[in-house]
Amino acid sequence: MASRNGVVFEDFFPAMVDKLGVDGFMKELSKGFNLLRDDDKGAITFESLKKNSALLGLEGMRDDELRLMLREGDLDGDGALNEKEFCVLMFRLSPSLMKDSKELLEEAVVEDYL
Repeated sequence: MASRNGVVFEDFFPAMVDKLGVDGFMKELSKGFNLLRDDDKGAITFESLKKNSALLGLEGMRDDELRLMLREGDLDGDGALNEKEFCVLMFRLSPSLMKDSKELLEEAVVEDYL
């Protein structure tokens, strides 16, 4: 288990990558993004995250904690997470994946060229 901004979570991502492979894991991240996104805006907004936070087991999070999560992943400063920002944030939140990210990237790049 790890703690991030006061939220404790168990990192299942490495086991998911082992089981699903890189492509399967990325598809699961995409499904997670689509679950949380605002359909009209095509991005995860504060409102869509708050509405769907129970799906992540985060129903008890305060508004300021949800906003902090969005800010941490919002690379372009628009106040929402697009799918790329969401995936980057998910990798950053997984210490094991960050450690193994170079190998995962190389595997994904090699598969694209085969």
